[in-house]
Amino acid sequence: MTEAGSSLSALVRASASRRPDAPALVAGDARLTWAELDAAVDRAAAGYAERGLAPGERVAVQLPNGVDWLLAAVGALRAGLVVVPVNTAYTDPELEYVLTDSGSSLLVTADERAPVAGVPVCVGPPAAGGPPPEVEVDPAAPAVLCYTSGTTGRPRGAILSSAALRANQEQCLAMTPPPVQQDDRVLLVLPLFHVYGLNAGFGLVAATGACAVLEAAFDPRESLRLMAQEEVSAVPGAPPMYQAWLAVADAEGSDAPLRRAFAAVRVASSGAAPLPEETWTAMRDRAAVTVWEGYGLTEAGPVVASTLAGGRLKPNCIGVPLPGVEVELRDTAASAGERDEESGPPRDGDDDTDLGPGEMWIRGANLFSGYWPDGADGPDAEGWLATGDLAYRDSDGDLHLADRRSDLVLVSGFNVYPAEVERVLEAHPAVKESAVIGVPDQRTGAAVRAVVVLEEGEHATAEELREHAAASLARYKVPTSVSFLPALPHSLTGKVSRARLRELGLTRASADDDGTEVRGVAGA
Repeated sequence: MTEAGSSLSALVRASASRRPDAPALVAGDARLTWAELDAAVDRAAAGYAERGLAPGERVAVQLPNGVDWLLAAVGALRAGLVVVPVNTAYTDPELEYVLTDSGSSLLVTADERAPVAGVPVCVGPPAAGGPPPEVEVDPAAPAVLCYTSGTTGRPRGAILSSAALRANQEQCLAMTPPPVQQDDRVLLVLPLFHVYGLNAGFGLVAATGACAVLEAAFDPRESLRLMAQEEVSAVPGAPPMYQAWLAVADAEGSDAPLRRAFAAVRVASSGAAPLPEETWTAMRDRAAVTVWEGYGLTEAGPVVASTLAGGRLKPNCIGVPLPGVEVELRDTAASAGERDEESGPPRDGDDDTDLGPGEMWIRGANLFSGYWPDGADGPDAEGWLATGDLAYRDSDGDLHLADRRSDLVLVSGFNVYPAEVERVLEAHPAVKESAVIGVPDQRTGAAVRAVVVLEEGEHATAEELREHAAASLARYKVPTSVSFLPALPHSLTGKVSRARLRELGLTRASADDDGTEVRGVAGA
């Protein structure tokens, strides 16, 4: 088999050659060395070939974290196929859409089922006894199609090449200290169908020859036990994980489970959503671990910036770009006119326009090749990609997220950043969680609407919350209307889905529903 050295499959092969007897995977009762994993990947690649799949065809993988997921995906790559990771929580219509849009030739699942959207189903990774197929792998060709929310309202397949994925691994490993080292045991509870778990998780494990400790589904109590048992030393995580671990300690009335679990942890990181300062502080004080926060997006494979890259410990901060990644802050069209002094975070008296707030544009070898199938909306002719995220730089040069550009509310020409309003609302003792969205307004163009979840047993009126906000915010930032929900919809990684709130009709112009409760949203 002729395989470019940048592919995930080639990295598994290289680790097997370099460290054949070293542990590669711990997953339940399964324990595989790198040599054993490499041989199993060969069998899976041969199994795909035996089914008649040719290089370039797409294979959808809908499996929980575990050995089977890795064999299905890495085996497909070794056979020259394109992997389409599928969220295990997808409904049948969502699955059918991805299969149809990607033109997948096979769906690998955990259970027997009839073909979906005409696509045949394979239970678990295929396997055959013969040698893997001989294929030429082009590092620039599509390797993985990661479906992500797009501006079109339907998921779009981000085309990630082996070269882009490998570039992001190298950029991550160029940080000091690197997030994964050869002797690390890396907790992988982030879903492998997400590029964060796939590349910043297993990709770094394969690149270094470390050992992955996999959990099929996140169970905070069980993962703490597993971390202590396996002496986990590296933890790529997301805010809900750290919050759940703290909740376990709260329920037990002791920080001992946290201390045991994190006793051997060398590096803990957080991405996918902003890490609340109180969570960052609690992990430092109660688990005796520093959580390095980062920022990324699927289209960047995924990591763009990290506090680990700058080495400065700060909450509510995403640090600096990784080595080899460029970030520019550019004015948005919405803020191209005069900037109000309250329209964004403080700029420390510096009038350098690159301090922001501005939209983050990024450039690097880790960027995707556009969206499937034709590479549309990829980096521009100079290699720059607009992220849609707004950020500013502080006096140290560290980046701080302000908000999503698509979520920016423009009131009478002034920028309102939803996250700023949400932070103020959530300081009210009765508010458990909030989300801010824009609604049409004939007088100001747009107005601010707050959608609020109250703490159990607490009560607050819309007027009370508006008065509370007015004490800290400029008048144009104060919500003109407030709706109450039993729960807010969240994405898999814990972000509040403002897009889902819009779909629920909460952006209609009238405010006659002010203060009412909208039901049926929990778990959306």
